[in-house]
Amino acid sequence: MLITVETAVAESPRVTQVRGLFDLPEEKTSRLCWNVSLPLAERAWHIGLITGPSGCGKSTIARHLWPSETDYATSFVWPTDRSILDAFPEEMSIKDITALLSAVGFSSPPAWLRPFRVLSTGQQFRVTLARLLAELPQLAVLDEYTSVVDRTVARIGSAALARTVRQRQQRFVAVTCHEDVIEWLQPDWVYHAGEGRFAWRCLRRRPALALTVVRCQASAWGLFAPHHYLSHALAPSAVCFLASWEERPVAFSAWLPFVGKGPPARREHRTVTLPDYQGVGSGNALSACIASLWRGLGYRALSTTTHPAMIRARLASPLWRLQRAPSLAAGRERRLQSLKHATTRLTAGFEYVGPPMPFRLARALLGP
Repeated sequence: MLITVETAVAESPRVTQVRGLFDLPEEKTSRLCWNVSLPLAERAWHIGLITGPSGCGKSTIARHLWPSETDYATSFVWPTDRSILDAFPEEMSIKDITALLSAVGFSSPPAWLRPFRVLSTGQQFRVTLARLLAELPQLAVLDEYTSVVDRTVARIGSAALARTVRQRQQRFVAVTCHEDVIEWLQPDWVYHAGEGRFAWRCLRRRPALALTVVRCQASAWGLFAPHHYLSHALAPSAVCFLASWEERPVAFSAWLPFVGKGPPARREHRTVTLPDYQGVGSGNALSACIASLWRGLGYRALSTTTHPAMIRARLASPLWRLQRAPSLAAGRERRLQSLKHATTRLTAGFEYVGPPMPFRLARALLGP
């Protein structure tokens, strides 16, 4: 496909001077041409990437290939003083909206209630991705992909997006000058616009997040509290753990003794992942790590959660066994002061049944 863009040159004294200085021809139009070959009909695909340096024609090529989709996201109207939830298509249920937000890595219910304008740049990026997938289920194209966000957000967000697009059997094309997202987005094809080079890619595992887990003071909760979906409170007796990646805090998990029948047990109290790292399973990984610690020390590890994304992840995980299907608290649970909140929302109970952490390692991680 030959793509040609012509722009009229408006004559002026300055234009004449520059022509004379640089020996430019006296043409009435400025013309740019690209000979583009994207054999996308050859294979089934879900994710594509157009990349290259600024000025190489990425956006122009995308607009010619997909004219109605390329500028779609920039035309979004977000309610000024209403929740982002109200900006999604009316036919979508709240269950579908929150599931999509969680899937792209925006898993913070308190932030769902806020207007788009007050969200952080990273949160706005995730919300825009979710709305784009909701409104363009056949093919979504996003120009300037990750250009305005921190590179950590770009990489983590790309991994969350890739998983979501493939699970939903959609198509997504990213247009960006940032090649650091390739290994995280795992596109099926890449077009290097500057070189005019197209290549199908073999999918590989995305780079691993090697989390460092340590026991921490309760004071670390202050960084994570605003992002917890239920409460900012932390029990004074909680045993706390912090997960970091590249020396940056990622997730927090706190546990308490469980008072009830049966063998000694510990129950999950608070587990939170910072917004920039949501969508790739960091919180679930930390939760399972600490659960294996308790099991390695001879305790049962129990968890009750109401977060839809965590419930879905645990139902699909061989590491957790469902003890109580999503329901309201009843009977003895209903009478317990600590479980009063569960009378107004669905919660599910799980027990960790995965492998225990080796005893010595568990003792070392727990500390004195």
